[in-house]
Amino acid sequence: MIDTMFSARRAALWGFSQVRCFATEKQLRSRISATKNIAKITKSMKMVSASKLRGDTARLNSANPFQGWAETLTGKEKDLETLDVTDFPQKNLIIVLSTDKGLCGGVNSIMSRMVKQMLSKLDNGGKGYELMVMGEKGRAQLRSLYSSKFVNPITDRQAPYSFDMACCFAQDILQNDYDAIHIIYNEFKSAIKYVPSIKTIVPLLNPNDASINEYHVYPRKHQETLLNLLEYTLATQLFHSLLENAASEQSSRMGAMENATKNAGEMIDKLTLQYNRARQARITTELIEIISGASAISG
Repeated sequence: MIDTMFSARRAALWGFSQVRCFATEKQLRSRISATKNIAKITKSMKMVSASKLRGDTARLNSANPFQGWAETLTGKEKDLETLDVTDFPQKNLIIVLSTDKGLCGGVNSIMSRMVKQMLSKLDNGGKGYELMVMGEKGRAQLRSLYSSKFVNPITDRQAPYSFDMACCFAQDILQNDYDAIHIIYNEFKSAIKYVPSIKTIVPLLNPNDASINEYHVYPRKHQETLLNLLEYTLATQLFHSLLENAASEQSSRMGAMENATKNAGEMIDKLTLQYNRARQARITTELIEIISGASAISG
Protein backbone atom coordinates (compact mmCIF):
# COMPACT_ATOMS: atom_id res chain seq x y z
CA MET A 1 0.00 0.00 0.00
CA ILE A 2 2.82 2.39 0.92
CA ASP A 3 4.71 1.52 -2.28
CA THR A 4 1.58 2.24 -4.31
CA MET A 5 1.14 5.63 -2.64
CA PHE A 6 4.77 6.58 -3.29
CA SER A 7 4.50 5.41 -6.91
CA ALA A 8 1.36 7.49 -7.41
CA ARG A 9 3.07 10.53 -5.86
CA ARG A 10 6.15 10.13 -8.09
CA ALA A 11 3.91 9.80 -11.15
CA ALA A 12 2.06 12.99 -10.17
CA LEU A 13 5.31 14.89 -9.59
CA TRP A 14 6.80 13.78 -12.92
CA GLY A 15 3.63 14.57 -14.84
CA PHE A 16 2.67 10.98 -15.61
CA SER A 17 -0.75 9.44 -15.08
CA GLN A 18 -1.23 5.83 -14.09
CA VAL A 19 -3.21 3.73 -16.56
CA ARG A 20 -4.93 0.75 -14.98
CA CYS A 21 -6.97 -0.32 -18.04
CA PHE A 22 -6.16 -1.66 -21.48
CA ALA A 23 -4.80 0.53 -24.24
CA THR A 24 -7.34 2.92 -25.70
CA GLU A 25 -8.41 2.97 -29.33
CA LYS A 26 -6.34 6.09 -29.96
CA GLN A 27 -3.21 4.47 -28.50
CA LEU A 28 -3.76 1.30 -30.54
CA ARG A 29 -4.24 3.33 -33.75
CA SER A 30 -1.02 5.18 -33.01
CA ARG A 31 0.91 1.94 -32.47
CA ILE A 32 -0.54 0.40 -35.62
CA SER A 33 0.46 3.47 -37.65
CA ALA A 34 3.99 3.47 -36.21
CA THR A 35 4.43 -0.25 -36.85
CA LYS A 36 3.25 0.15 -40.46
CA ASN A 37 5.86 2.88 -40.97
CA ILE A 38 8.57 0.61 -39.58
CA ALA A 39 7.43 -2.19 -41.88
CA LYS A 40 7.72 0.16 -44.87
CA ILE A 41 11.28 1.10 -43.86
CA THR A 42 12.42 -2.50 -43.33
CA LYS A 43 10.85 -3.59 -46.63
CA SER A 44 12.65 -0.77 -48.44
CA MET A 45 15.95 -1.70 -46.76
CA LYS A 46 15.49 -5.30 -47.89
CA MET A 47 15.01 -4.17 -51.48
CA VAL A 48 18.09 -1.93 -51.31
CA SER A 49 20.18 -4.77 -49.83
CA ALA A 50 18.98 -7.13 -52.57
CA SER A 51 20.09 -4.61 -55.21
CA LYS A 52 23.48 -4.14 -53.53
CA LEU A 53 23.88 -7.90 -53.20
CA ARG A 54 23.55 -8.33 -56.96
CA GLY A 55 26.35 -5.80 -57.49
CA ASP A 56 28.57 -7.35 -54.80
CA THR A 57 28.15 -10.88 -56.19
CA ALA A 58 28.98 -9.63 -59.70
CA ARG A 59 32.20 -8.03 -58.44
CA LEU A 60 32.98 -11.15 -56.41
CA ASN A 61 32.57 -13.41 -59.45
CA SER A 62 34.89 -11.13 -61.43
CA ALA A 63 37.56 -11.35 -58.72
CA ASN A 64 37.39 -15.15 -58.31
CA PRO A 65 39.91 -15.92 -61.12
CA PHE A 66 42.50 -13.62 -59.55
CA GLN A 67 41.94 -15.21 -56.15
CA GLY A 68 42.36 -18.66 -57.71
CA TRP A 69 46.04 -18.22 -58.60
CA ALA A 70 46.79 -16.54 -55.28
CA GLU A 71 45.22 -19.51 -53.51
CA THR A 72 47.92 -21.76 -54.97
CA LEU A 73 50.48 -19.76 -52.99
CA THR A 74 48.59 -19.19 -49.76
CA GLY A 75 46.49 -22.37 -49.56
CA LYS A 76 42.74 -22.67 -49.25
CA GLU A 77 40.73 -20.82 -46.63
CA LYS A 78 39.74 -22.67 -43.45
CA ASP A 79 36.62 -22.71 -41.34
CA LEU A 80 37.19 -20.37 -38.39
CA GLU A 81 35.06 -22.46 -36.03
CA THR A 82 37.22 -25.61 -36.43
CA LEU A 83 40.57 -23.79 -36.72
CA ASP A 84 43.66 -25.33 -35.07
CA VAL A 85 46.07 -22.61 -33.89
CA THR A 86 48.90 -24.92 -32.83
CA ASP A 87 50.63 -24.43 -36.21
CA PHE A 88 50.60 -20.64 -35.92
CA PRO A 89 54.05 -18.99 -35.78
CA GLN A 90 55.17 -16.71 -32.98
CA LYS A 91 54.48 -13.29 -34.52
CA ASN A 92 51.06 -12.97 -36.16
CA LEU A 93 48.87 -10.23 -37.58
CA ILE A 94 45.15 -10.93 -37.32
CA ILE A 95 43.05 -8.89 -39.78
CA VAL A 96 39.34 -8.96 -38.90
CA LEU A 97 36.89 -7.78 -41.57
CA SER A 98 33.58 -6.50 -40.21
CA THR A 99 30.97 -3.95 -41.27
CA ASP A 100 30.76 -0.21 -40.66
CA LYS A 101 26.94 -0.27 -40.49
CA GLY A 102 24.54 -2.30 -38.38
CA LEU A 103 21.11 -3.87 -38.95
CA CYS A 104 22.73 -6.86 -40.64
CA GLY A 105 21.84 -9.73 -38.33
CA GLY A 106 24.60 -11.78 -36.72
CA VAL A 107 27.24 -11.27 -39.39
CA ASN A 108 29.43 -9.33 -36.92
CA SER A 109 28.50 -10.87 -33.57
CA ILE A 110 29.11 -14.46 -34.73
CA MET A 111 32.53 -13.56 -36.13
CA SER A 112 33.50 -11.58 -33.01
CA ARG A 113 32.60 -14.53 -30.81
CA MET A 114 34.76 -16.90 -32.91
CA VAL A 115 37.63 -14.39 -33.01
CA LYS A 116 37.57 -14.13 -29.21
CA GLN A 117 37.73 -17.92 -28.95
CA MET A 118 40.69 -18.02 -31.36
CA LEU A 119 42.57 -15.24 -29.55
CA SER A 120 42.01 -17.03 -26.25
CA LYS A 121 43.65 -20.12 -27.74
CA LEU A 122 46.59 -18.01 -28.94
CA ASP A 123 47.01 -16.51 -25.47
CA ASN A 124 46.94 -19.94 -23.87
CA GLY A 125 49.46 -21.24 -26.39
CA GLY A 126 51.87 -18.36 -25.83
CA LYS A 127 51.56 -17.05 -29.38
CA GLY A 128 52.13 -13.38 -30.08
CA TYR A 129 49.72 -11.41 -32.23
CA GLU A 130 48.51 -7.96 -33.20
CA LEU A 131 44.96 -7.15 -34.22
CA MET A 132 43.90 -5.02 -37.19
CA VAL A 133 40.12 -4.55 -37.29
CA MET A 134 38.41 -3.18 -40.38
CA GLY A 135 34.89 -1.94 -39.68
CA GLU A 136 33.32 0.02 -36.84
CA LYS A 137 31.13 -2.84 -35.60
CA GLY A 138 34.01 -5.26 -35.16
CA ARG A 139 36.15 -2.59 -33.51
CA ALA A 140 33.40 -1.80 -31.00
CA GLN A 141 32.86 -5.47 -30.14
CA LEU A 142 36.57 -6.33 -29.68
CA ARG A 143 37.81 -3.06 -28.19
CA SER A 144 36.87 -3.80 -24.58
CA LEU A 145 39.05 -6.95 -24.35
CA TYR A 146 41.80 -6.44 -26.93
CA SER A 147 42.34 -2.70 -27.31
CA SER A 148 46.01 -3.15 -26.31
CA LYS A 149 46.51 -5.43 -29.32
CA PHE A 150 44.97 -3.01 -31.84
CA VAL A 151 47.11 -1.63 -34.67
CA ASN A 152 45.70 0.89 -37.15
CA PRO A 153 41.96 0.11 -36.95
CA ILE A 154 40.22 1.10 -40.18
CA THR A 155 36.64 2.38 -40.24
CA ASP A 156 34.32 4.29 -42.60
CA ARG A 157 35.60 2.55 -45.71
CA GLN A 158 34.14 3.69 -49.00
CA ALA A 159 31.99 1.09 -50.73
CA PRO A 160 32.13 -0.60 -53.16
CA TYR A 161 35.65 -1.73 -52.33
CA SER A 162 38.34 -1.37 -54.96
CA PHE A 163 41.63 -3.10 -55.64
CA ASP A 164 43.45 0.21 -55.14
CA MET A 165 42.09 0.32 -51.59
CA ALA A 166 43.33 -3.22 -50.96
CA CYS A 167 46.78 -2.28 -52.34
CA CYS A 168 47.00 0.67 -49.92
CA PHE A 169 46.09 -1.60 -47.03
CA ALA A 170 48.69 -4.18 -48.14
CA GLN A 171 51.45 -1.56 -48.32
CA ASP A 172 50.68 -0.37 -44.78
CA ILE A 173 50.56 -3.93 -43.45
CA LEU A 174 53.93 -4.91 -44.94
CA GLN A 175 55.67 -1.97 -43.25
CA ASN A 176 56.11 -4.35 -40.29
CA ASP A 177 57.55 -7.85 -40.30
CA TYR A 178 55.18 -10.68 -39.40
CA ASP A 179 55.69 -14.42 -39.49
CA ALA A 180 52.14 -14.82 -40.82
CA ILE A 181 49.18 -12.64 -41.77
CA HIS A 182 45.71 -14.05 -41.14
CA ILE A 183 42.60 -12.56 -42.77
CA ILE A 184 39.30 -13.36 -41.03
CA TYR A 185 36.13 -12.70 -43.00
CA ASN A 186 32.70 -14.13 -43.85
CA GLU A 187 32.83 -16.39 -46.88
CA PHE A 188 29.76 -15.87 -49.06
CA LYS A 189 28.01 -19.14 -49.92
CA SER A 190 24.55 -18.07 -51.01
CA ALA A 191 21.90 -15.44 -50.31
CA ILE A 192 20.99 -17.29 -47.10
CA LYS A 193 24.37 -18.68 -45.99
CA TYR A 194 27.82 -17.37 -45.08
CA VAL A 195 30.66 -19.02 -43.15
CA PRO A 196 33.29 -17.24 -40.96
CA SER A 197 36.61 -18.24 -42.54
CA ILE A 198 40.32 -17.47 -42.33
CA LYS A 199 43.16 -17.18 -44.86
CA THR A 200 46.82 -17.34 -43.92
CA ILE A 201 49.58 -15.60 -45.89
CA VAL A 202 53.24 -16.21 -45.02
CA PRO A 203 56.28 -14.27 -46.29
CA LEU A 204 57.98 -15.76 -49.35
CA LEU A 205 61.38 -14.82 -47.93
CA ASN A 206 62.55 -15.55 -44.40
CA PRO A 207 65.99 -14.12 -43.60
CA ASN A 208 65.97 -15.82 -40.19
CA ASP A 209 65.72 -19.32 -41.66
CA ALA A 210 69.35 -20.53 -41.60
CA SER A 211 68.52 -23.92 -43.15
CA ILE A 212 67.39 -22.33 -46.42
CA ASN A 213 69.35 -19.08 -46.31
CA GLU A 214 67.36 -17.56 -49.15
CA TYR A 215 69.22 -14.26 -49.09
CA HIS A 216 72.34 -16.04 -50.35
CA VAL A 217 70.50 -18.27 -52.82
CA TYR A 218 68.51 -15.49 -54.54
CA PRO A 219 70.13 -12.46 -56.13
CA ARG A 220 69.00 -9.04 -55.00
CA LYS A 221 66.64 -8.50 -57.96
CA HIS A 222 64.98 -11.88 -57.28
CA GLN A 223 64.47 -10.91 -53.65
CA GLU A 224 62.71 -7.72 -54.71
CA THR A 225 60.57 -9.73 -57.12
CA LEU A 226 59.47 -12.07 -54.34
CA LEU A 227 58.68 -9.15 -52.04
CA ASN A 228 56.59 -7.53 -54.77
CA LEU A 229 54.85 -10.84 -55.37
CA LEU A 230 54.04 -11.06 -51.64
CA GLU A 231 52.53 -7.58 -51.67
CA TYR A 232 50.46 -8.36 -54.76
CA THR A 233 49.31 -11.68 -53.29
CA LEU A 234 48.30 -10.02 -50.02
CA ALA A 235 46.41 -7.27 -51.87
CA THR A 236 44.62 -9.85 -54.03
CA GLN A 237 43.56 -12.00 -51.09
CA LEU A 238 42.57 -8.97 -49.05
CA PHE A 239 40.49 -7.55 -51.92
CA HIS A 240 38.75 -10.89 -52.46
CA SER A 241 38.05 -11.22 -48.73
CA LEU A 242 36.57 -7.70 -48.65
CA LEU A 243 34.23 -8.62 -51.51
CA GLU A 244 33.25 -11.88 -49.79
CA ASN A 245 32.48 -10.02 -46.58
CA ALA A 246 30.54 -7.30 -48.41
CA ALA A 247 28.31 -9.88 -50.12
CA SER A 248 27.79 -11.66 -46.79
CA GLU A 249 26.84 -8.35 -45.16
CA GLN A 250 24.15 -7.61 -47.74
CA SER A 251 22.75 -11.14 -47.65
CA SER A 252 22.57 -11.02 -43.85
CA ARG A 253 20.95 -7.57 -43.87
CA MET A 254 18.44 -8.73 -46.47
CA GLY A 255 17.46 -11.68 -44.27
CA ALA A 256 17.31 -9.51 -41.15
CA MET A 257 15.07 -6.94 -42.82
CA GLU A 258 12.82 -9.68 -44.19
CA ASN A 259 12.38 -11.09 -40.69
CA ALA A 260 11.77 -7.60 -39.29
CA THR A 261 9.09 -6.95 -41.92
CA LYS A 262 7.45 -10.28 -41.14
CA ASN A 263 7.48 -9.56 -37.40
CA ALA A 264 6.02 -6.10 -38.01
CA GLY A 265 3.19 -7.65 -40.02
CA GLU A 266 2.41 -10.08 -37.22
CA MET A 267 2.42 -7.25 -34.69
CA ILE A 268 0.08 -5.20 -36.89
CA ASP A 269 -2.35 -8.14 -37.01
CA LYS A 270 -2.30 -8.50 -33.22
CA LEU A 271 -2.76 -4.77 -32.66
CA THR A 272 -5.59 -4.66 -35.20
CA LEU A 273 -7.33 -7.48 -33.37
CA GLN A 274 -6.95 -5.63 -30.06
CA TYR A 275 -8.25 -2.44 -31.70
CA ASN A 276 -11.32 -4.21 -33.09
CA ARG A 277 -12.07 -5.75 -29.70
CA ALA A 278 -11.72 -2.38 -27.94
CA ARG A 279 -13.96 -0.73 -30.55
CA GLN A 280 -16.55 -3.47 -30.23
CA ALA A 281 -16.48 -3.19 -26.43
CA ARG A 282 -16.99 0.57 -26.68
CA ILE A 283 -19.93 0.22 -29.08
CA THR A 284 -21.49 -2.47 -26.90
CA THR A 285 -21.14 -0.28 -23.82
CA GLU A 286 -22.74 2.68 -25.59
CA LEU A 287 -25.66 0.52 -26.76
CA ILE A 288 -26.20 -0.79 -23.24
CA GLU A 289 -26.20 2.77 -21.91
CA ILE A 290 -28.72 3.90 -24.54
CA ILE A 291 -31.00 0.93 -23.93
CA SER A 292 -30.77 1.34 -20.17
CA GLY A 293 -31.59 5.06 -20.45
CA ALA A 294 -34.53 4.39 -22.75
CA SER A 295 -35.87 1.72 -20.40
CA ALA A 296 -35.57 4.05 -17.42
CA ILE A 297 -37.47 6.81 -19.24
CA SER A 298 -40.24 4.50 -20.46
CA GLY A 299 -40.57 2.88 -17.04
